[in-house]
Amino acid sequence: MSLDTVRADLTARAPDLSVIVTSDSTATVQLAAQVHGVEPGQIAKTLCIRVNGDEFLLVTRGDARLDNQKSKAAFGGRPRMLGAEDVLRLTSHQVGGVCPFGLPAPLKIFLDTSLKIYDLVIPAAGDTHSSVKLSVDRLAELCGGKWVDACQLPD
Repeated sequence: MSLDTVRADLTARAPDLSVIVTSDSTATVQLAAQVHGVEPGQIAKTLCIRVNGDEFLLVTRGDARLDNQKSKAAFGGRPRMLGAEDVLRLTSHQVGGVCPFGLPAPLKIFLDTSLKIYDLVIPAAGDTHSSVKLSVDRLAELCGGKWVDACQLPD
């Protein structure tokens, strides 16, 4: 189960963090923001992307959108979002619970600079009813600290 792999990963690498499991769904940015009482931007969504055959994750603000021009500049090619089957294969997480933790194999992870406006962010935790609260700095530390400017913020 994906939630278990996230818990195991965080126990090993960040024992001070705990997974929050809720009875209400956190499967979308809006739902997660409601459940946690934060603005949608504080929900750190994880996108699974392919560029020139390379597959990787991009963690960004919940209210940001992938920008084609910025993404081409950041990743060296046109980004393609992966479908649900590829997301599951790559992360072991179902859509709605995708996060950069508990991955079945090492994977390149990028963080969008749009996250830096927040002190605290809330990514999913491998399940449509689970999340984890952590500082942006801690998220960067756990994800390898590779920052890019690949997203457009809402108007």
